[in-house]
Amino acid sequence: MSLIEKIDKNRLPAHVAVIMDGNGRWAKQRNLDRSMGHVEGVNTVRRITEAASELGIKYLTLYTFSTENWNRPKAEVDALMNLVVVAIERETPDLIKNNVRLSMIGDIDRMPEFASTRLRKCIEDTSHCTGLTLVLALSYSSRWELIEACKKIAADVKDGKLEIEDIDDKVFSDSLTTKDMPDPDLLIRTAGDLRISNYLLWQIAYSELYFTPIFWPDFSKENFYEAIVEYQVRERRFGKTSEQVKDNNE
Repeated sequence: MSLIEKIDKNRLPAHVAVIMDGNGRWAKQRNLDRSMGHVEGVNTVRRITEAASELGIKYLTLYTFSTENWNRPKAEVDALMNLVVVAIERETPDLIKNNVRLSMIGDIDRMPEFASTRLRKCIEDTSHCTGLTLVLALSYSSRWELIEACKKIAADVKDGKLEIEDIDDKVFSDSLTTKDMPDPDLLIRTAGDLRISNYLLWQIAYSELYFTPIFWPDFSKENFYEAIVEYQVRERRFGKTSEQVKDNNE
């Protein structure tokens, strides 16, 4: 029996964020070049996007390339950039067919022009879709995002558009790259590391965290369903007591 049968479609996470880790280690275990791990990881993106779309999840955000990744060997960075662009262009017709809208967050201006231009074209081509929104975190880091948000708020205060006393959670959230989407309900990290790696630090304040030792290239739909099932048995209190949560749900 598939774990999908255990999932309550009425209590799905609206937003699932994923740290796709383990491509390089997957390849190393098989005596392959690291790039082959990234190629296989693209196949996992396809099947997990399909799984999320079929379930009815509204947002799936994938940590695709961090600002720290720019420090990797140039050959690997170039290969990754090209792989992302080619893969998304190849998948765009299927995204449209499955009513999936593509989006990006991150320091896009830092990306090579060929990559940003072609990815923006894919975003435009899927802009009419109304199902799952697939968000690629590219050239992204949470510290970069938080600093940029502070700069924006400071500029608004300087220009008289905002009073210091009016700065609150909503003002700050609206200054982030994720302002048009809900905070993640569930964060999944593959490959066994138990850390957040500078990813959506503001947004995951109350997210449920799910860690698995499975490398991203081996992460299956069933593994994804298992994470959703685990999410649904947890009690989300948001600072309240269990009694308060139960009273509100009755």
